[in-house]
Amino acid sequence: MSTPATPDVPGSPDVTVLGAGIVGICSALSLAGRGLRVRLIDRDAPGQATSYGNAGIISPWSVVPQSMPGLWKKVPGWLLDPLGPVAVKPAYLPKVAPWGLRFLSEGRAGRIQEISDAMGFLCRDCVEGFRVHLAGTGHEDLVQDSYYVHASRNPDEADLNSTGNRLRAAQGAEMERIGAAELRDLEPALTPEFQAAVLIKGQARALSPGRIGTVLAEKLQSVGGEILQQTVRGILPAQTGGWTYTTEAGQEWTPKLVLAMGVWSGELLKQLGIKIPMESERGYHVSFKNPGVALNNSIMDMDMKFVASSMEEGLRVAGTAEFAGLDQPLNQKRLDGLAELAKALLPDLQAGDMGTWSGQRPSLPDSLPCIGEVEGFPDLIAAFGHSHYGLMMAPKTGRLVADIVSGTPVNEDLAPFRARRYERIKA
Repeated sequence: MSTPATPDVPGSPDVTVLGAGIVGICSALSLAGRGLRVRLIDRDAPGQATSYGNAGIISPWSVVPQSMPGLWKKVPGWLLDPLGPVAVKPAYLPKVAPWGLRFLSEGRAGRIQEISDAMGFLCRDCVEGFRVHLAGTGHEDLVQDSYYVHASRNPDEADLNSTGNRLRAAQGAEMERIGAAELRDLEPALTPEFQAAVLIKGQARALSPGRIGTVLAEKLQSVGGEILQQTVRGILPAQTGGWTYTTEAGQEWTPKLVLAMGVWSGELLKQLGIKIPMESERGYHVSFKNPGVALNNSIMDMDMKFVASSMEEGLRVAGTAEFAGLDQPLNQKRLDGLAELAKALLPDLQAGDMGTWSGQRPSLPDSLPCIGEVEGFPDLIAAFGHSHYGLMMAPKTGRLVADIVSGTPVNEDLAPFRARRYERIKA
């Protein structure tokens, strides 16, 4: 094992970010923008794991928690439906059950407004945040203005007064309900089964989430950031202050350590005696490289709870949540199901040239990530657990991380994002 670096080594980083998903990349860019020497480490190329596979939605109005009042009534039907939005591996059910009960508890009527406000705080400036990061790269067009079209087969369900839409409206979202004819004019490729839709305005979509990660990583290197492709195996507080982390290359020291490794962050924290109630929520997408049809906006099928969007790589259909634990084999039935849903959504879809993907979302029961210095562990900063919202929450998370590391006062209450909020300890 190599000798750990020390505070006196010239050129050593001021801060090391573990995890080069979109949250880690935005954190590293914001840190570098404060004049700090930054090292970014991941086993994968930047932005090419979980962040690569999302639906590409960049919405300030992603303020509706995953757990909502009455959700418990829908879960059994979803689990029994082979094309439904949720699946649980039977052998994994005893392990995920306590998390599931916490998740349902967070959806009580008296709790969702508080969660929604915290989500809004992180998502509100996401479109501008990406435009700032992409500025000067020559790839500013990777983020394009878009509606989010929530399409329903039952016209009564396209309701501006639904609980979710009331939460969006409270945050300032502009929305409009349209009928079948207007929806057909807006998105002619969609099935005529849809009878109405709610348009959520004032947002954007990513034309290639993976390429955004690559472009921003290149920008980080252009401003002096260092990127290493290594597998992190452990972290420990150093006796003299700061942190050590271990990879296959040995052990290194860093004054401050940012933990942005998604669901794998929880595995590292277990070594410190910290248990985060974070589940690996596997997501899937299928991508049609020559679809023969195009969508003008991001589309949510409100009946089957999946999203479709046209991207540089083709037409992507993403969604479903599978609870099976880390490092389980792919569930081909989920991929096949998504492909069938895509064909139902888009009757003229050419589905011959199809690619598939799967990744692990890091999900906590309250739909909120962990952000801030981990209680009891100085200079260890959490930036993980963003569930379905990593793309939206990444720019603001990165700015908060930069504030915390640089000692800049954070004039907002970060208590909702405490890493150890589920433990019985004082904030």
